[in-house]
Amino acid sequence: MAQPWKIIETVPTGEGILQLRQRGRFDFLITIGPQVLMNSLVNRSEVILGELGCGHLKAHPQPRVLVGGLGMGFTLKAVLDTLPPTAAVTVAELNPVVLAWCRGPLAELTGSAATDPRVTLEIVDVARLIRASASTGGDVRFDAIVLDLYRGPHAGTHHHDDPLYGLRAIANAKGALKPRGMLAVWGEQYDEAFVKRLKSVGFRVTVERPGRGGYRHALFLARLENN
Repeated sequence: MAQPWKIIETVPTGEGILQLRQRGRFDFLITIGPQVLMNSLVNRSEVILGELGCGHLKAHPQPRVLVGGLGMGFTLKAVLDTLPPTAAVTVAELNPVVLAWCRGPLAELTGSAATDPRVTLEIVDVARLIRASASTGGDVRFDAIVLDLYRGPHAGTHHHDDPLYGLRAIANAKGALKPRGMLAVWGEQYDEAFVKRLKSVGFRVTVERPGRGGYRHALFLARLENN
């Protein structure tokens, strides 16, 4: 018989009740209202996103990476495991309680990735950081931007001004990347219109669907040859 879930913490948000639950040492859920956002035992696509999003930087002398969304920290851990010790990783997370969870009850899942000395954590909308980097340019740009947000691109994000996945946001991401930079985006499902928008501003795009059979998430890998 499965153990019952224990509620670790409940936090009201503008989108509903955010909750961290646990049963067993490594079995956690993060939920918002009735929706499961993350399950610690189902993290294949998040790990592969981090690996593929930063794979081109393994030999880079000082890569700069932006991670949008902390979650349980699996994507961040994969990014850190892929990058050299000289890397600098900025993580943008909207909710400070998620950071507290990753530094507290969830820390053992990722070897305390959130406290890695290469990491700077900011409680901010990742779209804001991308816009600022695109506007400033130069050395504040990134070698990779990895977006692991619980709502990926979908039909509701097709309009031009969507702050994360619309055409303007994609153009900002391009401007925030250094030459040969990578934009890696987690999606719950494949979105052809998002791929077309990425290609329209000059990205070379591939899509990975980790796993075999059944329901598989989509990883959008958009690479710049130059910019």
